[in-house]
Amino acid sequence: MSAQSAPLVLVDGSSYLYRAFHALPPLVNSRGEATGAVKGVISMLRRLQKDYPDSPVVVVFDAKGKTFRDDIFEAYKAQRPPMPDELREQVEPIHAIVRAMGLPLLCVPGVEADDVIGTLSTQASSEGRAVIISTGDKDMAQLVDGNVTLVNTMTDTVMDEAGVVEKFGIPAELIIDLLALMGDKVDNIPGVAGVGEKTALALLQGLGSMQQIYAALDRVSELEFRGAKTMAAKLEAERDNAMLSYELATIKRDVKLEESPSTLV
Repeated sequence: MSAQSAPLVLVDGSSYLYRAFHALPPLVNSRGEATGAVKGVISMLRRLQKDYPDSPVVVVFDAKGKTFRDDIFEAYKAQRPPMPDELREQVEPIHAIVRAMGLPLLCVPGVEADDVIGTLSTQASSEGRAVIISTGDKDMAQLVDGNVTLVNTMTDTVMDEAGVVEKFGIPAELIIDLLALMGDKVDNIPGVAGVGEKTALALLQGLGSMQQIYAALDRVSELEFRGAKTMAAKLEAERDNAMLSYELATIKRDVKLEESPSTLV
């Protein structure tokens, strides 16, 4: 299989950085430097190379500094604690090892790793190329399509279009709507007050996208879920928060990049 026909593997380095750090016991080298995250991330990359021997593997990390989402909503991710010092000191060594392995490493200022992955996966999919996104981030489910699949090497799970429906109860194209309605405490996305996952799913399964829900608020009371009779008024009162949350939850697919799927073979 040629590199062009093999799946393009996009690694959410920032997701795996934290997951490796928390999954492994504290490890240090002979100099007393923390190495647990290094071990975890590099082991994951080697596993991917073994599983997809003909595929180009691209590793994407969040760049330092604020992103456009911070400009949209000052409180975005504001409640997150700073990166622990013992993890921060492992970031540059991981970057150096990734480069020494000959793998492209991307850190694009002003956006998140998700947005870079979203852009590359969308470009590749539009060309009919298979894409494997290696991540543990549920938000990435919005990128799944006929060519794009999520793989979590830490749990040995694969999520294609059918897998998204099985896990979330809605297709990939409604994942943004789900996140916008229910919010996301981890990223401090407000969502609609009074709407949890069950209510959000009932709305989406009953009326369609968030846009369709807001176009048919008079039908919300007909749905069969607890609180349906008063939900239309809540949705109307929270319309601005819903729209803001939708914008925050949407992974960009048009980041201007020097790289493209064809140059990352």
